[in-house]
Amino acid sequence: MKVFFRKIEKYFQKHIITTKFNAENNMQIENPVFIPGPTNMPDQIRQAMHIQTIDHRSPAFADRLKPLLNDLKKVFKTETAEVFTFPASGTGGWEAAVTNTLSPGDKVLVARYGMFSHRWIDLCQRHGLEVEIIECQWGSGAPAERFAERLARDSEHEIKALLVTHNETATGVLSDIAAVRRALDETAHPAMLYVDCVSSLASMDFRMDDWGVDLAVSGSQKGFMLATGLAIVAASRKAIAVLDGAGCPRCFFDFRDMLAANRDGGYPYTPPIQIFNGLRVSLDLLLDEGLENVFSRHYRIAEGIRHAIAAWGLELCALSPELYSDTVSAIYVPGGFDSNALTEHAYRKYGVSFGIGLGEMNGKAFRIGHLGAMSDVMALSGLSAMEMAMKDLDFNIEPGSGVAAAQEYYRASAAEQLITLSKAG
Repeated sequence: MKVFFRKIEKYFQKHIITTKFNAENNMQIENPVFIPGPTNMPDQIRQAMHIQTIDHRSPAFADRLKPLLNDLKKVFKTETAEVFTFPASGTGGWEAAVTNTLSPGDKVLVARYGMFSHRWIDLCQRHGLEVEIIECQWGSGAPAERFAERLARDSEHEIKALLVTHNETATGVLSDIAAVRRALDETAHPAMLYVDCVSSLASMDFRMDDWGVDLAVSGSQKGFMLATGLAIVAASRKAIAVLDGAGCPRCFFDFRDMLAANRDGGYPYTPPIQIFNGLRVSLDLLLDEGLENVFSRHYRIAEGIRHAIAAWGLELCALSPELYSDTVSAIYVPGGFDSNALTEHAYRKYGVSFGIGLGEMNGKAFRIGHLGAMSDVMALSGLSAMEMAMKDLDFNIEPGSGVAAAQEYYRASAAEQLITLSKAG
């Protein structure tokens, strides 16, 4: 099998005529992207966004908005939280969460273990919050035990919020939010729990109510398989209760304006009609597949890619298996190699995009995004492209090894699924 893949890869390597030709034609052939967002968009969603505008003050819009907000609650797994949508990216959602519930000078506790936890620290500092940082090794997850130790010492309850990145996109690390909630509960600390679930929601299990999350922030361009342009935020009753007392300036992102408008199916300003229409189809696809099946599919695809990485003899940035993300894998390149040169070569020669290394991972690691509209076969195509790029740059890998390892895993998984379905029938 490996010999077969080696022959195929050598053929494509030989017959790619010029770098310029492929880069220019990439948009025409529409190769899938393997970055952790924005993700590939299914044709149904793209077509749904290709519509004429409607009057957002009309009953037709109200009839569409209310079901959307209700179905978003199903994805957050909440029955009690309020869901807000803003024309922005996930960063806008974080700004909304912070400014609506905190005041300048408030103390917040954050662990820095990747580029995105770092960015939320920067956002809080720019809003005049007092940010206490727990430094962690990149590749590790949210330090629940260290949080508990710090919260236990905060007898005056000066810490108003604990901010956690559920899925650290820079390092491919998934953190245990339930453990962080236990740290709060066991110390009887009243701080609110804020969670960035931008690259996990709608792809991996997220349980807002069960985990006691007060502010959960996501975006349209990852698990929801949409274009960038919609920040999606869920706020608990505890978070809603502090809105009037929060002193951070806000206008565009004011929860109160959105609450007042949404009650009657309205919007406080012009909404992104086309993205909302795409969101309707996205939610239908997710709920029709079944959220647990969505999570299972992401695990299966990710596990196949992890088999390929092992076959290449490379290492994940995530320090241990319980931290592995099912939406993105960050992979160290061997010493003496530049990961940015690898991703650029893959794009220029083969027209396929992979994630670059961010922050401390810059030049040391590349990322394979495997979330959203992704299948086993799509994943195999990405692995094959990466193998060709690595071989071009003289990485010490055996052509076809990663693809074959992933393929064997997918074949075995499909067989197990058939056996399970036949027993259930």
